[in-house]
Amino acid sequence: MEGEMISQGAEARVRSGSYLGRPAIIKERFRKRYRHPELDAKLTRQRVVAEARCLARCRRAGVDSPVVYRVDTVTSKIYMERVEGVALRAYFDDALQRGDAEAARTMAGDLGRLMAQIHDADLVHGDPTTSNFMVRAGSGTLCVIDFGLGAASENMHEEKAVDLYVLERALVSTHAGAEPLVEEVLRVYKKSCRTANKVMDRLSNVRQRGRKRECFG
Repeated sequence: MEGEMISQGAEARVRSGSYLGRPAIIKERFRKRYRHPELDAKLTRQRVVAEARCLARCRRAGVDSPVVYRVDTVTSKIYMERVEGVALRAYFDDALQRGDAEAARTMAGDLGRLMAQIHDADLVHGDPTTSNFMVRAGSGTLCVIDFGLGAASENMHEEKAVDLYVLERALVSTHAGAEPLVEEVLRVYKKSCRTANKVMDRLSNVRQRGRKRECFG
């Protein structure tokens, strides 16, 4: 059963609902009418399956992520666990507005640890903004959501560095005074990720390219 619309982006719409009596989130990728129908159907199916596999791989690796209940490649829908809680973006905004730097710093450390877990599972998220993580109600633990741009492969040090760069920029652009949070994310990531040295080496290059784009467009 499908309920109210939660969000809609360029690639998919997300609704609340239920699956076999359990609260669920239903993510539906919609058609791109500018593409040939057969090509669009093939690409859409590939992205639906890839996202579901990323989520399943997270679960197998012990990464807190929604349970996938069902994948329907005909309707391009993924039925998954509805995570109760607040978006990390809202959590940081609230903590920083209250002046609770310690709570924000602790959660930033949890974010660095979670990113390390994702990367150690040979996954990249693709869009690790603070809107794509949830703080679970009750436990207060951090959960990663929305692998719509995710990928799974070994030795993706460059892609993992881009993940960190996107996260850095998202924190700084979204949350005032977020520089200490970025430092804590990276500090814990470097301690926790098995390939941190290689990824951090690539991150320096990614930052340089990012600065050049900002300067010269």
